[in-house]
Amino acid sequence: MTRVEVDVLVPTFQRPDALAVTLAGLAAQTCRSFRVVVSDQTADPVATVPLVAATTRILEQHGIPVEHHHHAPPRGLAENRQHLLSLARAPHVLFLDDDVWLEPWAVERLLEAIAALRCGFVGFAVQGLSYRDDHRPAELEPFEEWVGGVRPERVRRGGPKWQRFTLHNAANPTHLGERLGLRPGEWRAYKVAWVGACVLYRRDALADAGGFSFWKDLPREHVGEDVVAQLRVMERHGGAGLLPSGAVHLELPTTVPQRDVNCYDAVGL
Repeated sequence: MTRVEVDVLVPTFQRPDALAVTLAGLAAQTCRSFRVVVSDQTADPVATVPLVAATTRILEQHGIPVEHHHHAPPRGLAENRQHLLSLARAPHVLFLDDDVWLEPWAVERLLEAIAALRCGFVGFAVQGLSYRDDHRPAELEPFEEWVGGVRPERVRRGGPKWQRFTLHNAANPTHLGERLGLRPGEWRAYKVAWVGACVLYRRDALADAGGFSFWKDLPREHVGEDVVAQLRVMERHGGAGLLPSGAVHLELPTTVPQRDVNCYDAVGL
């Protein structure tokens, strides 16, 4: 059996159809050294929904282990991520949102990059392809490649490094990748404020930064838990975005309409 290098951790809530698309993208990966772990906080478990069940069987047919955990009632985004992290055994964990489709080379590229860069995390900023004709040159100005390796850095709101968040708006990752003119198989690492929805961590680096254990200090309704975790990992071990991006956002309505509590403020970064 292929050694499991990555646990793909998928938190999901009330999105069975989108989850099926996400799982289908995983089934088509060139890399096979991963396991899929889904933590479902939907009241009625989605594992038996026909589309989810079918894509699960496809993954298993390809030799990819899949675990569905019904983790209810919901206790917040951060708690669900910490629960998934507690289930992980592989040296790397890929936190993948339930509304993201991956290019077939995505997992392989992420593993290649984190081995080469030897940092705490690498990620693909998700592309909103409905915006592919919406070019925003001003939002691309903070772009800066990593040269000579990735190094730890402190990023906080209000500082110049924070402005990198605009790189990931709309289809900006698509336009950045096109601008670099890379040949097939080539990639570049660049500096980020954070990366949403598709991030591969060294599991030991994420654990060293505390993971998502801060969930205990939060109300159930909150947002920005991935930002807090990444800022802490980046400060200790470094982190990078990768181009071209291998992740596409399905652009569905949010399942978290209550957004009054931002984890950045609540945990006192």
